[in-house]
Amino acid sequence: MASSKQNIFISIIITLFLLFNPTTSQDTDNLESSSSTTTTTQNNCEKRWIHIRKLPPQFNLDLLANCSEYTFLDDLCPYLANHGLGQKTHNRSHSWYRTDPSMLELIFHRRMLEYPCLTEDPTIANAVYLPYYAGFDSLRYLYGPEYNSSEEHGVQLFNFLQNENPSIWNRHSGHDHFLVMARPAWDFSQPLDNDRHLWGTSFLELPQFFNVTALTIEARAWPWQEHAVPYPTSFHPPNLALLDSWIQRVRRSKRSSLALFAGGGGLSSAPNIRRSIRIECDNSSSSVGNGNYEKLCDTVDCSNGVCEHDPIRFMKPMLGANFCLQPPGDTPTRKSTFDAILAGCIPVFFEDLSAKSQYSWHLPENEFESFSVTIPKEDVVFRGLKILDVLQRIPRARVRRMREKVLELIPRVVYRKHNSSPGLRTKKDAFDLTIDGTLDKIRTRLQELDFVL
Repeated sequence: MASSKQNIFISIIITLFLLFNPTTSQDTDNLESSSSTTTTTQNNCEKRWIHIRKLPPQFNLDLLANCSEYTFLDDLCPYLANHGLGQKTHNRSHSWYRTDPSMLELIFHRRMLEYPCLTEDPTIANAVYLPYYAGFDSLRYLYGPEYNSSEEHGVQLFNFLQNENPSIWNRHSGHDHFLVMARPAWDFSQPLDNDRHLWGTSFLELPQFFNVTALTIEARAWPWQEHAVPYPTSFHPPNLALLDSWIQRVRRSKRSSLALFAGGGGLSSAPNIRRSIRIECDNSSSSVGNGNYEKLCDTVDCSNGVCEHDPIRFMKPMLGANFCLQPPGDTPTRKSTFDAILAGCIPVFFEDLSAKSQYSWHLPENEFESFSVTIPKEDVVFRGLKILDVLQRIPRARVRRMREKVLELIPRVVYRKHNSSPGLRTKKDAFDLTIDGTLDKIRTRLQELDFVL
């Protein structure tokens, strides 16, 4: 055990070294770092310059050393491999990894290092990226010994920003700063005046950070500074050929099931959408042969996290279904939404907070009906509306059009592998669209402030 543990930490050290020294690795010879200021034309980078704020390792690297310290969590250390993509699903895999969503901060940081419009001069930057691993830092408040001090989450970071080169922060009072938070915004939204400590930290409730753009995997409905970005899937292609090959496989896949639910829950006696889905799917199991389907409703039991790092459990069934049901759980959003899109399975939502009002940079809100179905959960749970009846009434020609639209979305929701081929970089992925949206959001905010002043 000691030897195995030692090997894990050696692997972590190597990963961290490569993360912050990418040009030392043979597979990153073409990496464009901050020297891109001199190699990229002013026209290509006009209004797109980003400065990466240099933070002490206590705000990123040091936090990763605690990857196995929390008894209520799985050991996160194996998922640090490949700059946060995790270990490959099998040795010969080029695109598939056992990716944990909590690694989004690392994945994003690694991709930022090859962003073509980096500048070391913060005075010309249009935005400032904070490589702070907020999700990792929150673990000591959520699961660790500092549970009763959760209102202090972020205070040390703000003190550093104020005391070390304060002109960078003061230039726009933090309005041009952004960071990634690999957890739902609710986990950082505990009110500061709570008498007793509930779940979460108070990072997003600190007035010091009200001006900072927070990129979370799930945003709340009202704070202007939050915006949701896609959960990372397990698919991270390194070149265009592998992406196109996957899309063609998805297009050819035989859809033998009308609908699929991959997830847990729904076992309680209390009325809720997951319970309604399970009951309807169980009762449809004998309805074979309807509409040329072998099954009207299929299920994949992902209880107790068995699907989290094993994509084959759910990807194969998703490839065989026309519609993938996406009911809310503990929070409105699901990683499964993006797994379904990756499999060409048309997502079915039961409330707007699950995606429509969350991921507007990646899933265009004005086109939402062209690639998804929305069925109000209240109609299902309390009014007896049958989900399968709704889906069966959709004409097959429309289903085919919707699937083609879903296939178009695949590059938009995938985080391609770092140091990917030039051909693949011509297609904007989830990271690229996040940067575009963040720059537009910051630019609009600064223009509004200039107008007010």
